[in-house]
Amino acid sequence: MPVRYRLVGPDLASVRFAVSPLNELVLSLRSWRDPGRFPIHLPWIRRMQQARDALDTEMLLALVDERTWTPDFLTPQPRSPLTRIEDELAAIAATPPDVVHRGLRLLYRADERIPPPLREPGALARVVTALAGYWDRCFAAHWPRMRSLLDGDVTYRGREIAQHGLATMFAGLSDRVTMTGDTVEVRLHSNVHYTRPTLGGLTLVPTMWTPAVAAPISPDEPSMIIYLARGSGTLWQPEPLPAPGALAALLGAHRAGLLARLDTPASSTELATRLGVTTTAVNQHLRALRAGGLLVSARHGRSVLYRRSDLGDRLLAGSGHPERLSRAERGGAPAR
Repeated sequence: MPVRYRLVGPDLASVRFAVSPLNELVLSLRSWRDPGRFPIHLPWIRRMQQARDALDTEMLLALVDERTWTPDFLTPQPRSPLTRIEDELAAIAATPPDVVHRGLRLLYRADERIPPPLREPGALARVVTALAGYWDRCFAAHWPRMRSLLDGDVTYRGREIAQHGLATMFAGLSDRVTMTGDTVEVRLHSNVHYTRPTLGGLTLVPTMWTPAVAAPISPDEPSMIIYLARGSGTLWQPEPLPAPGALAALLGAHRAGLLARLDTPASSTELATRLGVTTTAVNQHLRALRAGGLLVSARHGRSVLYRRSDLGDRLLAGSGHPERLSRAERGGAPAR
C-alpha cells in the first residue's frame, strides 16, 4: 500500500536529509526480534550478546512488535545531519503522554495488546533509561563507523540531486519509491496508506536497519522516508591496517598501523570490530603505545577513547607517512 507525499513547491528547499542516532538505535531493536533478517549485522549482533545481558531487555523488546515495527514517537523527525543522541533522548523524555499513548495504540492496535512494561506508571522514563543504557553498551563505540557510512550516503544523494534531479534521486532510494510530478510515492509492505502535503518539507533519513523503505505509521507525523543507506553491507567487513614501512620496522606492523589510524579518537572495541580481531589483542597494542607516549586516552561514558599524542604525530610525520599534520599545525587542542 502506498504513502504519498505531495511536495509543496518541489524544489531543494522542500527536501532535506538528516542522520539520527536515535533512529538507528531504535530500529536496530528489530534485530533482537528477528536477527535472520539482518545477516549483514550478524558480526555485531554476536559481539553484543553478552552486553545485552546487562540491559533492560524486557522494556527494549516491548518497543518492537511481532512485525518488527516500532512506535512513531521513538523515531521522530531528525532536524539535521548533526543530530546528537543526547538531544534526541531528551526530546523523547518530553513527549506528551497523549502522543505516547497514541503511538503505542497505533502500533499494537488495542490498549490491551500494549505490553505490560509500557502500561506501567513512569514507563516513558524507563524507556529513555533503557535506550540510554543500550546506546552506552552496544552503540557508542561503533557510532563513528556507522555515522561515517550514513554521512557518505547523504553526500552521494546530494550529488545525485545536483547532477540528475530529484526524481532520479528518489528512484535511487529504492525500487519502491517514485516521484511523479510533485508527488513522491512510497510503496510499503504493510497496509499503512495515506496522502498528505509535505508542509514543513520532506525529510529523508538513511538507515542500516531496514530491508527497503519505511514511513511513519500515522499521517499526523512529519513527512519522512527512512531508506537503506548505500554500502551497509560493508559496515562490518574488516578493514586493512596499512603501516609506514620504517615505522613498522620500529614498532611492529600492527602497532604502526594503529598509530597511523588514530588521528581521531576510537575505542578498542571499535578498532577490533573494524579490523576483525579480538578486543584483547587491540588493547595490548594500545596500552603499549600509550605507555610509550605515542597515544593519549580519556574515558567517554563506558568506553576509553585513544588518539595519537603530539609525539605520535611527530613520529608518524618523521617516518614519511603522508597523511597527517600535528594537532598544533591543525589548530587543535594539545594532548593531555
